[in-house]
Amino acid sequence: MIHADHYTYRVRWSREDDGFLGTVAEFPSLSWFAETSRDAFSGINHLVAEILTDMELTGEIIPSPLSDRAYSGKLLVRIAPELHRNLAIEAAEQQVSLNRLISTRLAS
Repeated sequence: MIHADHYTYRVRWSREDDGFLGTVAEFPSLSWFAETSRDAFSGINHLVAEILTDMELTGEIIPSPLSDRAYSGKLLVRIAPELHRNLAIEAAEQQVSLNRLISTRLAS
């Protein structure tokens, strides 16, 4: 059984609603609104736990948590040829690989 605590939660301030909104990446249709960030997190966490129980009882496929998935570190991205050329030139000027330049940019 997958535990609700393994999922990827985010709590953010909603200026429009004048409160905090709790969401979970693996269940994009779920959210929980509360007056405090602690209550928003607690609410979305409990909601996910209830959803997981229901899904298990009905035999639905439960999404695996992002934190439990394996990642290879390999990412293929298509970009415009001009951008590719510009990045390759910049990498050469900095005497680093194109992969190193892009990884550094993504990390910042």
